[in-house]
Amino acid sequence: MSKEVFDFSAGIKKKLAIAFISGVVLLLVGAWLSSTGGHGEDHGGDDHTTELAEADGHGAAEKTEGDHHEGDDKKGADHDADNAGHGADAGEHEGGESHEKGWFERVVMDVWVNNVYFTGLALIGLFFFAIQYAAQAGWSTYILRIPLSMASWILPAGILMLLTFIFFNHDIFHWTHSNLYEVGGDHYDELIAGKANFFYLPLEGGSFPVFFVARMVIFFGAWVLLFRKLKSLSNLEDELGGTSYWYKMRRTSVAFLLIFAVSSSISAWDWVMSIDVHWFSTMFGWYVFASWFVAGLALITLMTVLLKEAGYLSQVTSNHLHDLGKFVFAFSIFWTYIWFSQFLLIYYANIPEESVYFVERFLSDKYAPVFFVNLIMNFFFPFLVLITRDAKRLNVFLKIACIVIILGHWIDFYLMVTPGTMGESGAFGLTEIGTYLIFGSAFLFVVLKALSSSALVPKNHPMLEEAKHHHI
Repeated sequence: MSKEVFDFSAGIKKKLAIAFISGVVLLLVGAWLSSTGGHGEDHGGDDHTTELAEADGHGAAEKTEGDHHEGDDKKGADHDADNAGHGADAGEHEGGESHEKGWFERVVMDVWVNNVYFTGLALIGLFFFAIQYAAQAGWSTYILRIPLSMASWILPAGILMLLTFIFFNHDIFHWTHSNLYEVGGDHYDELIAGKANFFYLPLEGGSFPVFFVARMVIFFGAWVLLFRKLKSLSNLEDELGGTSYWYKMRRTSVAFLLIFAVSSSISAWDWVMSIDVHWFSTMFGWYVFASWFVAGLALITLMTVLLKEAGYLSQVTSNHLHDLGKFVFAFSIFWTYIWFSQFLLIYYANIPEESVYFVERFLSDKYAPVFFVNLIMNFFFPFLVLITRDAKRLNVFLKIACIVIILGHWIDFYLMVTPGTMGESGAFGLTEIGTYLIFGSAFLFVVLKALSSSALVPKNHPMLEEAKHHHI
């Protein structure tokens, strides 16, 4: 039995440090260019807004010049106009004034995108680990420590998420502005006020969002506790052997899966969907999970291949890689199915308050290129690369496909968040790349450090023999 321990060498740490510093430099340069009007920043947002309004074709976006206070239309049309005219509330600040978003709001938005994305990768690591025990799977025994190490990011992610929301919530979430809840006020929003309890219970709308923050704290707390329990049991199994720890991990895994089933969907509503507060989709929890899951599977697969190429995981064969490749291939298609189902239902119904979500992304010259890149990177490319049996068993194809998917689903989260936060002030450039490098290098540092703290392969797992003889 292999007793390999991953060597988190100085060379790897140096590369991560270079990536982190490069990210900081790119972020600073991007912020400076953005603040001076460079790097593709467009300050003629009204022109693009007008184009969006005309393209919608429902008359819902007639008020695109910041005129949000006229009372000559019914309230439902006002809500649609707010959405279509200002990127789902992105152009509204406290006081309801139209505002061109700048470099600071853009950096905050990038931080939130990466918070949500890397939290998802960490959670999927724990989800993958747990589902192997719940399903009594043996084939994956050799690689279980990889997804478990990914979950080490959950605690740092929770701290970053909470701090970002506490200090910058007004820059991300339109519903946090208190004047939206003042009945009879110029900026009172009946639709948002109707959702006040979901955010603020037991306090009044526009005060401190107790219920929202409580959900965040409870979810992260539960995830961290269950992760630590599973990690502790896995280490005890290494030390003491026997089957009792496997059964304990199975019970704990089932508990995590039940909690995750509820918390992952609610987290998607809270952290992403509520940014476009006038819009909702009953499929959105599944959509975010699908994006998280395929990106997490791609990372697990990529780490497995790279570790094997570096001389580790000697007993992992092409059969194990084939299974990982099939998971990545299948759930890329699953993500596309969810994406298309959501798009088709909204497109077919053609209701302004629903279709505006795609109008902002599909018909905007700011986001339309990203919209199509998202589909290419997350469906067409992995589908064509991994469709054959041999491709799922060869390192080169797996590496290429997984790298594209990991980057592609980060772009997917960028597209979920940015139009609702930045509106037509959004852009894609050095700021986004720099923030991604900062978060990515920090994430990998935590994950690889955790991976090096114990044997790469569980030493006393009761299904090691099954994994050894796995063949497909």
